[in-house]
Amino acid sequence: MTEPVSVIEALQHRGWNRATTDELLALIRNKTCILVPRKAGMNIVGNKWVFKEKLNADGTVERLKARLVAKGFHQRPGLDFGETFSPVVKASTIRIILTIAVSNGWDVRQLDINNAFLNGKLEEDVYMEQPQGFEDKEKPDYVCKLEKSLYGLKQAPRAWYDKLKQTLLEWNFVNSRADTSLFLLKTPKFVIMVLIYVDDIIITGNSGLEVNNFITRLHKVFALKDLGALSFFLGIEVFRDETGMYLSQGKYVTELLKRVDMSNIKPCSTPMVGGKPLSLYEGNELEDHSQYRSVIGALQYLTHTRPDIAFAVNKLSQFLKCPTTTHWTAAKRVLRYLKGTVHHGIHIKFSDKLTVTAWSSKKQTVVARSSMESEYRALAQVTAEVAWIESLLKEIHFVLPSVPVVWCDNMSANALATNPVYHARTKHIELDVHFIRDKVLQKKIEIRHIASKDQIADCLTKVLTHPKFKELTDKLGVTSSPLRLRGGVKKSLAE
Repeated sequence: MTEPVSVIEALQHRGWNRATTDELLALIRNKTCILVPRKAGMNIVGNKWVFKEKLNADGTVERLKARLVAKGFHQRPGLDFGETFSPVVKASTIRIILTIAVSNGWDVRQLDINNAFLNGKLEEDVYMEQPQGFEDKEKPDYVCKLEKSLYGLKQAPRAWYDKLKQTLLEWNFVNSRADTSLFLLKTPKFVIMVLIYVDDIIITGNSGLEVNNFITRLHKVFALKDLGALSFFLGIEVFRDETGMYLSQGKYVTELLKRVDMSNIKPCSTPMVGGKPLSLYEGNELEDHSQYRSVIGALQYLTHTRPDIAFAVNKLSQFLKCPTTTHWTAAKRVLRYLKGTVHHGIHIKFSDKLTVTAWSSKKQTVVARSSMESEYRALAQVTAEVAWIESLLKEIHFVLPSVPVVWCDNMSANALATNPVYHARTKHIELDVHFIRDKVLQKKIEIRHIASKDQIADCLTKVLTHPKFKELTDKLGVTSSPLRLRGGVKKSLAE
């Protein structure tokens, strides 16, 4: 089914007509706006209808969705909007909470808040044109004064988050300091964790009964849809079995290949070619940069479940300003690799003893004078990340059974991290980098040496041969998802 391009076209189709009418009725029930006379000096915001097919994980159509969206780019800062904020939970937080849930055998539930942004109350005076296709015939010159937030407004995510936060805090939830989109309710008998990604919510806890009670209570305040066990979240397919939980974006990969007309390309074994570093000056500049940028943006989102392409995507992202034919060929190499690994993803394994082990792969902002200094700075960066993970785990009252371990394949960096004596050749390194020594001395982190051939981070920092690349990505947890997770043929709703 083709999504309509205008409200006039939508109203001529029974399914889309019903979806559009439902959206308008939701606006009326929520008392989103009132009609007021148009006055000189008003900043009038436009609007448009957005139509989208909501799909299940297997590609079938779940429902038709119509949404009235304000043209926020018409707003003026300081006049009809001030502070903005979008409640988006960190990807790291999601993986940590899911790992804990899987290892403890907790249910993981998913909610979709209907018209979430309509629940936020506006503090500013915002005026909008009447909805296209539903103008008041008796007051055609009037405009809508928005009482509640609307999708598209600059402050809409903030207003929705403030309303939800206020509700949860009134119910004795605690807002995490490590991640403001995580809320925790802990009592002597049960614990409930709530993760917020705009209007999508993940809930888990050690008591299925209390989780159900919470969902029922939340439904009395906000109109929501209980989607049951987590199965499809932000384009990520989720499947759970006795071994753990699989996170895959196979459907996302298939749609990406189809969008760039590469569904039938020949697969390859690795995402990059060894011995051919990319350059700014190699190849001819592309006439149209938009497709290259669009593909790289899509690949960046894909790295949430495909860390095996992270290094290649990082390299390609460095040429967004002026991509060439050589860069596009390299991008197509990544797509060819994805073609042969469509159903690969992350496997969160069940474990009765969770520990934290780490390495770091991050482009540094300074020029290091030696490989030792470079590795030492990387140790400091990963130690900071481990400290953040520990603070998050402390907030949710999860106790690690052992000290976190950081693996490093540079003996000199290891020695410097554990040696409290400053050497002459390290005087130029900023003091804040040396905080890793304090962590080691306080026995809050342990640095261990690992042979270079076994360093998992190599698949995130360099081009490898296929056997070595496969060996390290397997250790990273990238594996093929079960057959039951893979989608089927997309079906359309009846006319």
